[in-house]
Amino acid sequence: MMDIAVFNQFDQAKILVVGDIMLDRYLVGDSQRISPEAPVPVVKINNQNDKLGGAANVARNIRYLDASVGLLGIIGDDENGERIKTQLHEENINAHLIKSNKPTITKLRVISRKQQVVRLDFETPFDQGDTQALPDALETLLPQYDLVVFSDYNKGTLNNIESLIEQAKKAGKTVLVDPKQANLAAYSGADLITPNLSEFVLAGGLVESEEDIASSARQLLKSANIASMLLTRSEQGMSVINQTEKTDFPAKVREVSDVTGAGDTVIATMAVMKALGQSDSSAAEVANLAAGIVVAKLGAEVVSPEELAAAVNEQLLTHGTHYQCPAEQVFRHISLARKAGEKIVFTNGCFDILHAGHISYLEKAKSLGHRLVVGLNSDDSISRLKGPSRPINEFAHRATLLTALKSVDWVIPFGGEGNDTPLDLINTLQPDVLVKGGDYTLETIVGAKETLARGGEVKMIEFVNGCSTTKTIEKIQKIAIS
Repeated sequence: MMDIAVFNQFDQAKILVVGDIMLDRYLVGDSQRISPEAPVPVVKINNQNDKLGGAANVARNIRYLDASVGLLGIIGDDENGERIKTQLHEENINAHLIKSNKPTITKLRVISRKQQVVRLDFETPFDQGDTQALPDALETLLPQYDLVVFSDYNKGTLNNIESLIEQAKKAGKTVLVDPKQANLAAYSGADLITPNLSEFVLAGGLVESEEDIASSARQLLKSANIASMLLTRSEQGMSVINQTEKTDFPAKVREVSDVTGAGDTVIATMAVMKALGQSDSSAAEVANLAAGIVVAKLGAEVVSPEELAAAVNEQLLTHGTHYQCPAEQVFRHISLARKAGEKIVFTNGCFDILHAGHISYLEKAKSLGHRLVVGLNSDDSISRLKGPSRPINEFAHRATLLTALKSVDWVIPFGGEGNDTPLDLINTLQPDVLVKGGDYTLETIVGAKETLARGGEVKMIEFVNGCSTTKTIEKIQKIAIS
């Protein structure tokens, strides 16, 4: 049984990604007519969005899971290369980039009404002259990382991948490879490869039956000197295959919006789990859930620890340790959610004894946006506000109960000496929506004026009649006396 406590260790993983770096450019607009020049749609572009692609997207997926990540690869000495450098810096990915006189690999996608109309590729494969500095750079970087991911898009960066894998293995590193070459012997020495079904067939795999898949995969692994394979099988899910067993994981997809970058998410999740000592099967279970989440998003997107932990709790666990975002990562996670276009809702309170009224209130608050942040009074703050007999439950216990709710994404403490209001927290967070209970007025809600001035919203939600912590405590005391 997988233990969700591993999620609290994500920031301990140190992973190096080596491979083909790309820029994914999205031109987004509306299409309402067909061109008179040819039978193609006319798309009026109103937005351009650049994202890290290829090996850089693998690194981005790893970083979004809180792991430390470095990226080694080649870019052009051009504007798109500079854009990649800027984004890597913004994402806090340690960039180790080799410049080439060839252009940065760029893929341009035109999107209309959430559908990809056309993709244009700008690329010139790298050659030996471009890659000669890779072995020395890898040798220098290996001591800083626990695991190495080779992301091969067959663009030339990993022309000598077999020797690079040998370097990594001699340094005692676990090696994962996302392969593109038909001859899997190029990846000799790897601990795990992650081909999709078409790549598997191209390499000589047989897919007529489950027995054929298992036996041909084992033969390919043996011939190529590779320990195991995670075979991604689209709507059929995934299979982990080694010389002794084959374990299947059915697809966990609710709705497919875009499969772009799904393979990057899979190997990124596998890398983080494997770097923390998880087995191939446990890592694949989680990677399978990550794939189901990411394909429901448009474009090469990522999965957050909160999304992944929620899916694991819902679909894999009957018991386990509840995931809470590490305190030092909370504001970064909120920033990433906002960058992804998610609406941030904030409310605050003591939540000393959680009751039905709280549950209803928090669910309604969450429905006003995408993510709900709860500001939670510290123990000392509650004592000052409610008296020395409070709180009934200490902060850690209150926070655990709140974050166990589907409606709550993050809990942040507030209430230092002499300041029992959440105003400083609200000004730091700058929520899109500020929520309080219906017994407040706009004039008495702390942070309302500041939120409205920034263009945010302030909402009041009615409490459930007869539900309150004070009444609950009074009832308990009466029972105790009687």
